[in-house]
Amino acid sequence: MRRKAITAMILALVIPGAGHLYLGRKSRAVVFFCVVIFMFAMGLWLDGKLYVPQRGQPLTILATLASMGIGIPYLLARIAGPFGDPFSFTYEYGTAFALTAGLMNLLLVLDSFDIAENRKE
Repeated sequence: MRRKAITAMILALVIPGAGHLYLGRKSRAVVFFCVVIFMFAMGLWLDGKLYVPQRGQPLTILATLASMGIGIPYLLARIAGPFGDPFSFTYEYGTAFALTAGLMNLLLVLDSFDIAENRKE
């Protein structure tokens, strides 16, 4: 694994699209950033939950990792305040959007790795 691939993966994990920007794929980076951030913001707007690990519930660890996959926006949202009103009609949709945004960004981390390793264009 080359240093370029590691740097691209770390950048992509911290900020959506940053790995592709580092690799010179500017248009992809902008599109990926906009899509992932829009999905995450939509999830928060729809009262979605940001997961944290809970004692006695091991699946919350996986959900937390999926939520944290979006990088810095997750940390900023956690600092901004509590999200996720389970009594809201849109709670499940919002949670699904937030989790999907994190998982999508994790796929983009792998995509930037593949591009850096010349496995993909």
